[in-house]
Amino acid sequence: EKAVNLKKDLAEMQEWMTQAEEEYLEKDFEYKSPEELENAVEEMKRAKEDVLQKEVRVKILKDNIKMLATKVPSSGQDLATELNIVLENYQLLCNRIRGKCHTLEEVWSCWIELLQYLDLETAWLNNLEERVQMTGNLPDKLDAVNDALESLESVLRHPADNRTQIRELGQTLIDGGILDDIISEKLEAFNARYEELSHLAVSRQITLEQQLQTMRETDHMLQVLQEDLGDLDRQLTSYLTDRIDAFQMPQEAQ
Repeated sequence: EKAVNLKKDLAEMQEWMTQAEEEYLEKDFEYKSPEELENAVEEMKRAKEDVLQKEVRVKILKDNIKMLATKVPSSGQDLATELNIVLENYQLLCNRIRGKCHTLEEVWSCWIELLQYLDLETAWLNNLEERVQMTGNLPDKLDAVNDALESLESVLRHPADNRTQIRELGQTLIDGGILDDIISEKLEAFNARYEELSHLAVSRQITLEQQLQTMRETDHMLQVLQEDLGDLDRQLTSYLTDRIDAFQMPQEAQ
């Protein structure tokens, strides 16, 4: 009777494993929204816990069959063969579910990381847009133009590492058919805004550089003219002091 019960337990265990495999491993999942992906991750975590909890039952079956084999070798030998098959299938099921759970957790982590990089780069784009707008109505002063140019250039020196991460993470998820529509839309919007603002910022940078160069040249010309006028003023003053008649002065002094 004990052998019959153990045989029944082995059959039930095998049936449960078959159902678990069908439910958790053979279903085709399509992750078209973050909610679907997150639910799938949680479901696989529960599946992993559920399967691992059966380890106690498997151990009890193993111990009971070993004990029976010592008392009734013939019955125990038949059950031991069935037990080995169940143990092998159980270990395979555990490994596959662990693997799928790990994969889904990695995918979810990849999605969260992509969002974080997008947030960082969006904040940078907002800063860049603000700096560009600040250059639109500058006072006609050299210091103001120079400060605006340096401020814009400091933002433009932003490294490209984050954008590389965004591209690679997004492509990895899209290639796996995971959240592909949502990610494609996000990347398209981000790239379009990045290209637009980058070109606008570089164009404004060139304009400021040209404006700054013109102002410096004008300042230099004014300085030279000021020095020349100062020299002329001193020379004329000396003529007046010496009471020299205008007709006795050089033509340029007259």
